Amino acid sequence: MSDARSFRIGQIVPSSNTTMETEIPAVFRSRELRHPERFTFHSSRMRMKHVTKDELVRMDADSDRCALELSDARMDVLGYACLVAIMSMGLGYHKVSEERLHRRTAENGGAAPVVSSAGALVEGLHALGAKKVAILAPYMKPLTRLVIDYIENEGIEVVDSISLEIPDNLEVGRQDPRAPSEITKRLDTSHVDAVVASACVQMPSLPSIQPIEDRLGLPVISSSVATTYAMMKRLGLATDVPGYGALLSGRY
Repeated sequence: MSDARSFRIGQIVPSSNTTMETEIPAVFRSRELRHPERFTFHSSRMRMKHVTKDELVRMDADSDRCALELSDARMDVLGYACLVAIMSMGLGYHKVSEERLHRRTAENGGAAPVVSSAGALVEGLHALGAKKVAILAPYMKPLTRLVIDYIENEGIEVVDSISLEIPDNLEVGRQDPRAPSEITKRLDTSHVDAVVASACVQMPSLPSIQPIEDRLGLPVISSSVATTYAMMKRLGLATDVPGYGALLSGRY
């Protein structure tokens, strides 16, 4: 095991986010039980307390600083851990953001690939071959509508959605991670190819992913599962981590 490579995982995180720094490491730690690679986790924070359009725009402007800070420590991959911030900036913005932040790391001599949770969710759904999905989100309905429009612009129809309408980002992070197992029973999944159990990196859902998938017989993902998958792909690593849904089965 002493010859195993260690990777540095950097995360650009909203200041009030508490979930991505728990769920993403949890999946990588589970992976360590099956593979020799090891991982360390490092974060830089952008100020954001309430999930409103104005705060999200101000927060996104701070992401360049975070990328620079993390590149000082020479990350192997960076994750931008706020899905709705990216999606609220305009259709297809994840490509612009990922390219710009990668350029910041390269200019600082610490070039690293950048994954946004928004881009990762789209990438994960495409990897699963999903054309129609149902989603659960904690946002107020107008922000959920932005998420739906963004996903549909990427060629994936959102057939049904639930908005929990929680504006306080800290409160979102306090939600029971097992709650999506029950809440998603209210989604119409009769004509979908996949379910997004949390279309928000702050809403905990990791323990719910596999139970929902087992109940529905459909692929189930979340923003954090998709982000972890995309990070593993950028690092050239196998993506088989059982217990977290089809996307991390190693088949994709």
